[in-house]
Amino acid sequence: MKLWHFSSLAVLVALAGCSSPPPPQDFPPLSYSYLPPLVLKVATLSVVDDYVPSPDTVALLAQDPAPPAETLLAMLRHRVVASGAPGTGTVTIQNASVHRVDGTLTGAMTVDVSVSSPDGRSTGYAEATVSASRTAPGGDEGAGAMQAALYALTKQLMENMNVQLQYQMQHNLGGWLSWSPTPGVMPSGYAPAGAAGPAIQATPLTAPEGPAGGAPASPPPAYPEPQQNMIPPGYPGGGAQPR
Repeated sequence: MKLWHFSSLAVLVALAGCSSPPPPQDFPPLSYSYLPPLVLKVATLSVVDDYVPSPDTVALLAQDPAPPAETLLAMLRHRVVASGAPGTGTVTIQNASVHRVDGTLTGAMTVDVSVSSPDGRSTGYAEATVSASRTAPGGDEGAGAMQAALYALTKQLMENMNVQLQYQMQHNLGGWLSWSPTPGVMPSGYAPAGAAGPAIQATPLTAPEGPAGGAPASPPPAYPEPQQNMIPPGYPGGGAQPR
């Protein structure tokens, strides 16, 4: 009887000492549909992913619950849109990389935007580049900690890119932009890339009228100007305006 009691007590102590595995973390998709669309005065607009990860980063990128290139591509397809005016535009992802160097995770994104009139005589160009870093988890913290760190890094990169992209497009492609006073409102007949079914019908994008008496209308929604270190050095200024 005493032997049974001792054995049972040992089992209970052993079970109490076992820690339960942490619950799986939730990584919701990163969405930016609440932001105002960047509407270019072009009829056709292509969004292209030209980034090819280096072999040494493929395994690291595979652990990210929100892969940078995929997340950036989805944002660009829904946020940078065409108004239907004559002209063409291309949005290109040049970089969406993440590297681990010693104990630091570093990420970088670069997006180019180029536009041209139907005759090619009027063109414009803008480029947005951002970077971010955070401490990499230690090897004893498990795969969940690495996933959380990569997810947070991608989220920071995307927040920086949304600010920088709008700033650079306003600064260099101001004459090519149409604005909606309501965040998320798309041009009439616009269908996001890859969407099935009929095109989305929404309020046409027109400049808001000014108040009575001829006073100017309120300026379009805009982010605050980013910090100086967010602007790429040697950036070419002044995109041409469409004719």
